[in-house]
Amino acid sequence: MASEMDRLAAGKYLLVTTFRKSGAAVATPVWVARDGDELVVWSAVDAGKVKRIRNNPAVEVAACDLRGRPSGAAVKAVARVLDAEGSERVRRLLRAKYGVMGWVSVTGSVIRRGKRGTVGIAIRLT
Repeated sequence: MASEMDRLAAGKYLLVTTFRKSGAAVATPVWVARDGDELVVWSAVDAGKVKRIRNNPAVEVAACDLRGRPSGAAVKAVARVLDAEGSERVRRLLRAKYGVMGWVSVTGSVIRRGKRGTVGIAIRLT
């Protein structure tokens, strides 16, 4: 039987729920890959989810579809924003998992924003 980590990493999208200072939940569907015992996702450095993770690393994750409709139970986790080297690793993992669409999206983002315009996020299930 597959573990929660295997199930979440195998999906095309991951619903990452972060929390505002008020405690209000904000859910965002993102691409996901596995990096050892962590899930990794990628985001614009100035995105709200990145700001919220820096303020409060507690998150919930669930498998979902493109529109963010959950297809499984939410799991509690802890997220951290990665440095430049870790972010580059996330870009490589996403390009590998998502093929041509991953290459186009990641490369296009690097061209538009530069490498410092996006950041990787590592998520460890608790």
